[in-house]
Amino acid sequence: MSACVPARAADSPHPPHAHPPHSPPPRRRFRPAGADLSAAVAVFLIALPLSLGIALATGAPLQAGLVAAAVGGLVAGRLGGSPLQVSGPAAGLTVVTADLIHRYGWRTTCAITVLSGLAQLLLGCMRVARGALAVSPAVVHGMLAGIGLTIAVAQLHIVLGGTPQSAVLDNLRALPAQLVRLDPAALAVSALTLALLLLWPKIPGRAGKLLRRIPAALAAVAGATAVASAAGLVLPRVDLPSWRSHALAGLPEEPVLGLAAAVLSTTLVCSVQSLLGAVAVDKLVAGHPGPLTRPGRSDLDRELRGQGAANVVSGALGGLPVAGVAVRSSANVRAGAVSRNSTMTHGVLVVAAALLMVPLLELIPLASLAALVMAVGIQMVSLHHIRTVTRHREVLVYAVTTLGVAVLGVLEGVALGVATAVVLALRRLTRTRITHDEQEGVHYVRVSGQLTFLAVPRLSRALHLVPQGSRAVVELDGSFMDHAAFESLQDWQRAHTARGGAVQLTGRRAGVQIAEPTDPSGAPGCRCRPWTPWRNHQCEGGPRTAPMAPAEPTEPTEPTEPTEPTEPTGSGTATGPRLAPTPDSCPAAGPSVSEAGARARSAPGAEPESGRDPDPDVTVVSIMKDTGLSAAGIVSKAGSRSGASIGSGISAGSSPEHCLGHGRGHGLGHGASREQLARGIRTFQDTVAPHVRDELARLAREGQQPSQLFLTCADSRLVTSMITASGPGDLFVVRNVGNLVPLPGQEQGDDSVAAGIEYAVDVLGVRSLTVCGHSGCGAMQALLDTGSGPGAAPARTPLGRWLRHGQASLERLADEGRAGPWTSEGRPADAVERLCLTNVVQQLDHLRAHDSVARALRAGALELHGMYFHVAEAQAYLLTEATGDGVFTRVGTEATQSLSGRV
Repeated sequence: MSACVPARAADSPHPPHAHPPHSPPPRRRFRPAGADLSAAVAVFLIALPLSLGIALATGAPLQAGLVAAAVGGLVAGRLGGSPLQVSGPAAGLTVVTADLIHRYGWRTTCAITVLSGLAQLLLGCMRVARGALAVSPAVVHGMLAGIGLTIAVAQLHIVLGGTPQSAVLDNLRALPAQLVRLDPAALAVSALTLALLLLWPKIPGRAGKLLRRIPAALAAVAGATAVASAAGLVLPRVDLPSWRSHALAGLPEEPVLGLAAAVLSTTLVCSVQSLLGAVAVDKLVAGHPGPLTRPGRSDLDRELRGQGAANVVSGALGGLPVAGVAVRSSANVRAGAVSRNSTMTHGVLVVAAALLMVPLLELIPLASLAALVMAVGIQMVSLHHIRTVTRHREVLVYAVTTLGVAVLGVLEGVALGVATAVVLALRRLTRTRITHDEQEGVHYVRVSGQLTFLAVPRLSRALHLVPQGSRAVVELDGSFMDHAAFESLQDWQRAHTARGGAVQLTGRRAGVQIAEPTDPSGAPGCRCRPWTPWRNHQCEGGPRTAPMAPAEPTEPTEPTEPTEPTEPTGSGTATGPRLAPTPDSCPAAGPSVSEAGARARSAPGAEPESGRDPDPDVTVVSIMKDTGLSAAGIVSKAGSRSGASIGSGISAGSSPEHCLGHGRGHGLGHGASREQLARGIRTFQDTVAPHVRDELARLAREGQQPSQLFLTCADSRLVTSMITASGPGDLFVVRNVGNLVPLPGQEQGDDSVAAGIEYAVDVLGVRSLTVCGHSGCGAMQALLDTGSGPGAAPARTPLGRWLRHGQASLERLADEGRAGPWTSEGRPADAVERLCLTNVVQQLDHLRAHDSVARALRAGALELHGMYFHVAEAQAYLLTEATGDGVFTRVGTEATQSLSGRV
């Protein structure tokens, strides 16, 4: 979430955008910042032992691992589309590369690496990178698990002091004999490496905090090497021949078909691992607190081309295949890297180590490297992934892919996994279970699975078992209904209701209403539109398509001068028109479910959009993903089993008289508001809480770490989580009438705003502070009406005394020497809107007067931003200059491209 731009656009470190919106801004000079340099050192310390270990596991010359690490850092880091992803020799390529070396030899393997790089360059130019992500996650995770299993079994032989075979089954069969003739020295060094690797991150105390800055992989290998050297153990060690004898790529002489298959498998694994790694890095950057100058989303096509160029160079120089490496990339992000310079600097350090640290590297026992790579292979068989695919009923795809890769090879295993996934998808699409039974006079027709034309004959037979004139409930437990099934179901519904029957279509698990309810006489009952739980509304009968229109303006409670506001005010000043109850909505029959849970159903007989999802769980998740709403913003989008409708304890046949209104003057009786509150809470507990419980539990454990203090008006129309697409833990929100910030010493007994500012800045350490105003602000209207200026009468009410803090905004607006803040569309004609904009700028000046804010601004640890939200247009504006009077720039598709480097 980002709702702000830097205080001065000229201070932005990014040049003007002359590149695609999702690619990082180019940098012409290689000047690593302090954060990039420290991150590069951390990544280098991890990459050095892993590169040697992966080269050992493939059977390639050990220098090849260093060549691939250097090329991955320099070439892929400079040309790739994911600036913070670190590339190099990856464990996921170990099995493929080892098989190529075993079949064709090292020089031909280098040539295959070059051809694979050319293939990646071609695919990147064809812009097919996004298509690679269409592979089922179960197939991808199964492939990595199969590769990890193969690596672990092979390296176990080296850990025991032996030599691995080329196939998993051969290694498993040879394992008993290897256990008989194990080498105690190699086993001891390997056990010490594994122990350090596991225990190093858990060292307690202040000393442990300092030691944990050293990567566990480096500490494990260095500790095992030191112990082995001190004890004088005789073990095979790293052997780095002279670079003059380093073998480069040679022209392949093998059959074309075999080489094509080798190139295809190498290209597949390199590309999929790199692209998935780039997406994972984007998620890691978005969720990790860091500087606002970090690059944006990855350009996957550019990343594919960068990886292709790196493989061409690595293969030509006699290096291993290159791909994005998850361990190094995550370390790069967590170390605070802000640009691609960290990746490139890590490559420079690898080159320096390969040239200057050969005597030290040759002290490392091979058993220690084997133990390190074996641990990496075991980690590739992730229990988290297994639980995820099991929950999504794709464990068969995962198991087939894993076993296929381990036994047959990567290409064959992936093909088996894809075929299994396709078969399962077809089976789920065509398998539908339809039952009919009667309970207490109500006929239930339950449909489990996807409802397609193949199931229409069985559906028709079940529906015709329902007697004429009876009450029927059709429960749909699926996420898809095609046109033929919908027409059949709707035709039967019309015929059944025409003969005096009652039909209710629901989602089985949470009573989600799919079609509009009817009372037993067949007449339409209460209709509600989507999003009506957010509106002040009450129910009346009438067509579903009745417009939501405001009623006539109410008379003001006191005589005031009209100011012709552009929209209804949301305060208690009663100086303009207010929205009155609308006759088209009612909580008794909650919103209909559609594709994202946010579109209204058409009137009876109209054809719905295809792809509608009646599942409330799917609906809630879709709304959260598609709109970015927080949990609070979707409380009313799905319901519980307490009734036939969403969020309602009233049955579908309830009459309009049973519906509850909202707000003042809307017919709320004694206890009705309590029931309304309880109903909303039940809806949250039943529908939303299961989806957000894990995240809230994490926040409860770790405490809040918001990135921004958001100071805005208490107006009920401003839903901060909605307009900023934020969720729990993102914003520290301070709200008051008029989004006012009293100057220090002028709080007049109310220190709540100053306390919130001090707590956010000094305790929570927020990095930005935003003041958000909005159109039609009742507080600004009251300021204009009452004339709270220097000569105004003393305020006698708490509201009047509070609004005196807006006096400076009035004076700023009246200052003829100031141009006043404008929006990008021009100067607002309405005085209230001009005051709303002026007030944002004025309150930013008040913020600078607070000691905690002033200190943070001087230290460069805080930024101030202004924001304005036009309620009637649902349009946000950002203040591009936080000093002076500035211009509020419209945020949208065009504005996003111009501001994406600063937001």
